[in-house]
Amino acid sequence: MLLGVHVSGTGKIYETVERAHELGCNTMQIFSRNPQRWRVDFLNPDDIAEFNRRRQDFKIAPLFIHIPYLINLASPEPRLYDASIEAYIEDILEAHILKADYIVTHMGSHKETSEKLGIKRLVDALNTIMQRTKDSKVGILLENTSGSGSWLGYKFSHHKEIIQGIAQKNRIGLCLDTAHAYLAGYDIAASSGLEAMLEEIDRLLGMAIVKLIHLNDAKDKLGSHRDRHEHIGKGNIGLAGMKRIINHPKFKDIPLILETPKDSIDADRLNLRTVKKLAQ
Repeated sequence: MLLGVHVSGTGKIYETVERAHELGCNTMQIFSRNPQRWRVDFLNPDDIAEFNRRRQDFKIAPLFIHIPYLINLASPEPRLYDASIEAYIEDILEAHILKADYIVTHMGSHKETSEKLGIKRLVDALNTIMQRTKDSKVGILLENTSGSGSWLGYKFSHHKEIIQGIAQKNRIGLCLDTAHAYLAGYDIAASSGLEAMLEEIDRLLGMAIVKLIHLNDAKDKLGSHRDRHEHIGKGNIGLAGMKRIINHPKFKDIPLILETPKDSIDADRLNLRTVKKLAQ
């Protein structure tokens, strides 16, 4: 099983590898910079070299980097839209040096213009980004969302429409967030609901498009569109639902990354232990 967490980025970037290793992870996700701010500088080359050395020593792979929250590739505001594209390109180039496998991104908010226009802006932005980083092997994973506000990606028909418009389809994939799916209205706590969602993904996109699972329980009710995660088995998906997801044959060999609450010093360790107990 490929199992890891989103690791805290406090301190030097190479310290994230140490934290992942101490938790017993064999894969990991990080922010490569402050997710709440625009970039102010780039990583130190010596820190990058040490990060890559430790990853190799501890055999942690694949590596996922989550894009910062400020980036919005579906924005109708020209300044934010252009700044988001430039920041995304910088992040991919840095991810390339960090030898990351994928960048994970939310699909952006159309800011109450329309889903059609938001999707068009997102497709145009991704094509620009991929063209300007065409020598990089870093892939882009589109994460499904809970559907709050005017965010795109709460149904997989959005992913289909976007991927159809992408020129370099070999670099695009899906990050499936279990909490987001449930909060968007997919009843994956039930066996029938999980199978219905998987059938939809397979029909619209093909299951091979799923490269990562964000394994999170959901704090709020089915279809609430409120993006709040919960500890594994303690939310509305529940232990039985999470066990069914973890052991589903269609998810075999897909990396699992936990983004569960970090409300205690042992939270990550306890959630990882729960997942391992649920795994058959």
